[in-house]
Amino acid sequence: MTTLISRDDLRKHVDDGTVTVVDALGGGYYEQQHLPGALALTADEVAGRATELLPDKDALIAVYCSNPACGNSQAVANALEGLGYTRVRKYREGIQDWVEAGLPVEAGQPARG
Repeated sequence: MTTLISRDDLRKHVDDGTVTVVDALGGGYYEQQHLPGALALTADEVAGRATELLPDKDALIAVYCSNPACGNSQAVANALEGLGYTRVRKYREGIQDWVEAGLPVEAGQPARG
């Protein structure tokens, strides 16, 4: 099972620039709002895009989706771990918790490399 990361720890890492945040919702959900600097990556995209978006398999990666009932973040985390990523964390509470805490979000389409 993927190690969890708390909102406070995630915020610290986001503020410090020491985490790569992955939004597992993708599409319109990502465009509407996502955590600052988050990359859009859904479970069906991991095999084809992970090495391009996440070249360092030992970097800290935090994956989230909407809330604890959403399984997207665990699906992406499992896929990344299956590819050998060693420091994957899941922000189980998701963007709903982040927004309810009054933390900043961004909007717009993901950058395409």
